[in-house]
Amino acid sequence: MIDIAIAFAFACFGAAIMMCLWRIITADGVGTRVLALDTMVINTIALLILYGLNLGTEVFFESAMIIAMLGFVSTVAYARFMLRGNIIE
Repeated sequence: MIDIAIAFAFACFGAAIMMCLWRIITADGVGTRVLALDTMVINTIALLILYGLNLGTEVFFESAMIIAMLGFVSTVAYARFMLRGNIIE
């Protein structure tokens, strides 16, 4: 029963990543693309956690934490660039 639930979760998060990719390609503004990219990072983290649960290893949890930190920093950098035109003052 758990294997079916994990497979369903993999399919749902995979579909969510594909929808975010479609939104990145077809978005009108840069802000929408940044939000879709941030959502894509969150879905990627969820897939890494699910894969770690499926295999029973802790390595994927650590890599998910690193990707979460990089995703947050990149979203803040994109937002500052959109607001001010530069990242470093």
